[in-house]
Amino acid sequence: MRELTDRALDTAARRGATYADVRIVRRLDESISVKSGRLEGASSGESEGFGVRVLVDGAWGFAASHRLETPEIDRVAAEAVRIARASATALRRAVALDDRPAAHGTYETPVAEDPFTVPLEAKIGDLLAADAAMNRVKGLAYTESMYAAQREWKTFAASDGSFTEQTITHVGSAVEANAVDGDEHQRRSYPDNGGGWQAAGYEHVRRLDLLGNAEAYADEAVALLSAPQCPPGRRTIVLDPSQLYMQIHESCGHPTELDRVFGTEASYAGTSFLTTDKLESGFRYGSDLVTIVADATAAGGMGTFGWDDEGVAAQSVPLIREGILAGYLTSRETAPRIGRRSGGAMRADGWNRIPLIRMTNINLLPVAGMSLDDIVADTDDGLYLAQCRSWSIDDRRLNFQFATEVAYEIKGGRKGRLLKNPTYTGITYELWRSCDAVGDASSYRMLGTPNCGKGEPGQAGHIGHAVSGARFRNVQVGVLD
Repeated sequence: MRELTDRALDTAARRGATYADVRIVRRLDESISVKSGRLEGASSGESEGFGVRVLVDGAWGFAASHRLETPEIDRVAAEAVRIARASATALRRAVALDDRPAAHGTYETPVAEDPFTVPLEAKIGDLLAADAAMNRVKGLAYTESMYAAQREWKTFAASDGSFTEQTITHVGSAVEANAVDGDEHQRRSYPDNGGGWQAAGYEHVRRLDLLGNAEAYADEAVALLSAPQCPPGRRTIVLDPSQLYMQIHESCGHPTELDRVFGTEASYAGTSFLTTDKLESGFRYGSDLVTIVADATAAGGMGTFGWDDEGVAAQSVPLIREGILAGYLTSRETAPRIGRRSGGAMRADGWNRIPLIRMTNINLLPVAGMSLDDIVADTDDGLYLAQCRSWSIDDRRLNFQFATEVAYEIKGGRKGRLLKNPTYTGITYELWRSCDAVGDASSYRMLGTPNCGKGEPGQAGHIGHAVSGARFRNVQVGVLD
């Protein structure tokens, strides 16, 4: 690999690049889906190629190819320089990179049981067994079960002498029970719709115990059909980790992406209300209990790595410290504009995409003192909301609405009857300022999503979120009065 990366960097320099980096990426994917007791699909794929990114006259250029051959490397590096030179003719702000130290070393996701060596029939068998457990419950319309895994071998080199090699493995699996009565559809999924994902091996799938949890979730899907409608009003809500992580993803992770703040990422999913004047003024984002970090070193997180795709070492960056805005997700280009060095948040979706600022693991740190059960016991009248079903948020990440799969009524400190079709809405900072309890480490869980969309052409990011559950006061549930 070293010969190939040196060739790309040398060619870029000879063509006029003042900085260049190259990534060689090989990706292996596998997925299995089961629906209502039948194998729906099993697929695998492999992709390999390289991308060259260069700076010429203060502008970026990027080009990529799947052909790892010397003449093609020369052609692609020259193409990247040509694109950068053309981009410089319409430059609005010359790119200036921070001075991170050169990166060297290797990183590999800890894996106890390689998911790609577990026999296909065994993985299908695990899904079929969980699916059969769901279907022992009468009244279901259909069931779905899924498993997927991805592994990337990534070599990065840059003209400052950086050279790193990483092997990153992610797996996810889930079951979903669906009950239908006329026009009404109720769903319960475990551990998450779209899969409970982690950076791990097949041992993570075994720990999920889909078989042991499937029947209980199927029971709830059927029970929701006859459950009372969740009543509207200003309520105290307790968010289960399965919902809280999505609240953080949409209302903290995305608005702290500094490219959104600067407006250079806007058309796909909007910009951000967290403008840099708020960093300077100490904007209160949440209550004193709210401390959120972007931690690329967190165990099991899909945003965990050794170095980002600019060669910046993994680190934990404070975003919200005791309720006050403390930082952003940054790149080598954006961080100097706020007087800082990159926090290492640049990642690309494969070899043929340019790196963008992406969330790493955006975690709400636990607070000692109350377990999640203690928080429920301390709530006289409220709702316990679990599992995101849908969401909507405006193009500045300020006004939001979430629907969850289920609500449990809380009366006198105990979770009681099921309520169906719960929704809640609010203003991002008002919600987080109303947080008066965060669970301790006993319920702290690493969750995440493998399909965070950003960029044009679109890129899917693998993002981690560790949370323990939290309580919020005076939140609008259901339709506004």
